[in-house]
Amino acid sequence: MILRAMTWNIHSAIGPDGRYDIQRVLGLIRRHRPDILAVQEVEARNRGTRESPFLLLRDHFGHNVDAETLRSSDGAYGHMLLSRWPMEEEKLHDLSVDGREPRTAITARVRTPYGFLSVIATHLGLKQRERQAQANRLARLVRNMPGPLIVMGDFNDWTWRGPVWRSLSPLLPARTGHRTFPARFPLLRLDEIFCRPIGLLGRNWRDPAAQAASDHLPVIAELHMPQAREGKAGQAAFPARVPEEA
Repeated sequence: MILRAMTWNIHSAIGPDGRYDIQRVLGLIRRHRPDILAVQEVEARNRGTRESPFLLLRDHFGHNVDAETLRSSDGAYGHMLLSRWPMEEEKLHDLSVDGREPRTAITARVRTPYGFLSVIATHLGLKQRERQAQANRLARLVRNMPGPLIVMGDFNDWTWRGPVWRSLSPLLPARTGHRTFPARFPLLRLDEIFCRPIGLLGRNWRDPAAQAASDHLPVIAELHMPQAREGKAGQAAFPARVPEEA
């Protein structure tokens, strides 16, 4: 059984033309129809209640967890995890490093029709030492989460084998690895989806059309999930490797 996951830094819904346009973001998300979505740089300050990206994104999914890392009297800024299916055990984990922008990881277990999928969504810091500390904390979260797992978001890791890879690769053997930033001429693999077990990750790609809506390209991945055994909904047995479809 195949699910679709997507992660995208939407750059406050501001495109290369300098205009705020959340509808461009929503249109691209609708095109890919992800079952599970992580979005970063959701900016609701100075947008008003009706135009709040948090609310508009929620309207497209049945379930959400918000990580509002910056708050003011006129709104919030942060990232989100959204799902078509109910989520359980939702938690926010503080990854902040003193003197740097607040950072958070969202953890949840998504109750898919094919069994539970553990998910971590995050947006890491810009400094290497900061990311190393945050990646170490992520690794501890990964060790404590059961079953098949995806970790997705904007990791800001500029090198292929940077601190995030060093911390997560022993625990998460599959990763997407697409160049996503800057969107017009992508050079850096900032946005990724890490998975366990290795057979969970199927076909994956980026969408160059997103350059009209953000400075990052999204990463989309198909996830190969087994069907839950009869009478065991949400408790599917997951083999060590699930072969990709031909």
